[in-house]
Amino acid sequence: MASDFDRAYDYCQRIAKTHAKNFYYAFRTLPLAKRRAIYAVYAFCRYCDDVADEDLPPDEKRRLLEQTRSRLYDQSLSSQDPVFVALENVIQDFEIPRRYFEDVIRGVEMDLEVSRFQTFDELREYCYLVASTVGLICIEIFGYDDPVASEYAVDFGIAMQLTNVMRDVKEDAERDRIYLPLDDIDQFGYSEQDLMNGRNNDNFRSLMGFEAARARRYFDSGARLFPLLSRESRACAAVLHQLYSRILDRMESSGYDVFERRIGLSVCEKLLLVARLWAGNVTPSLAIRRGS
Repeated sequence: MASDFDRAYDYCQRIAKTHAKNFYYAFRTLPLAKRRAIYAVYAFCRYCDDVADEDLPPDEKRRLLEQTRSRLYDQSLSSQDPVFVALENVIQDFEIPRRYFEDVIRGVEMDLEVSRFQTFDELREYCYLVASTVGLICIEIFGYDDPVASEYAVDFGIAMQLTNVMRDVKEDAERDRIYLPLDDIDQFGYSEQDLMNGRNNDNFRSLMGFEAARARRYFDSGARLFPLLSRESRACAAVLHQLYSRILDRMESSGYDVFERRIGLSVCEKLLLVARLWAGNVTPSLAIRRGS
């Protein structure tokens, strides 16, 4: 008979399978215990995002996020919610600092207060809270053998979030949000009004090329994380790296045509990528076992 923990983890898996269009393919490469833990982390992040996206007054959203913060420390507030039942189990089993989850909440709260970023430093802080902290959580689950892994996980998260920022320019503008730094927009002779009007001109393409180059530098740093992870976890990180790097490549090859369509990879492309990277990371360890 399934335990309460099993049912909680199954619930988190259903959330990930339904909503984690890119992440879910990477998650499937992990062994069961780590995979279930990552599902719980994703479900928590999704829960926070859903609060921010709900059609509620800002004060009610803040109240719900503060309640979420309290749940990280008071299990009596979470015992009936499968996401938090699973998450508490993950935090204890993998000894994950709770401050990382608090930072995720802080990042979501920023979306309630901030709709523009003047400088890249300001955007970087946001990227750290909503993405890099998730990377720091994940490496505690993955397992690593060198403290410098945290630095690379931070950069990896920033690279992924910058890619999201570029890909989602249109959707964000429709919500009166601009995540591209205003200083960068001005530097390339573009404007907020141009962006709101979906104008893809030479200035916009130069701006996006600049941001893509920045993202690639963070991807290059993030790739240094892989050899520091436990072998059984490397494929997951490698799949995510390749998925997002290829989205960046595809944006570039399309002339940054992000106003006309949402740029991504097909299901077939994702599955082939998972199969290739999973085999490349797991097969060597299997060969060693067979020969031992």
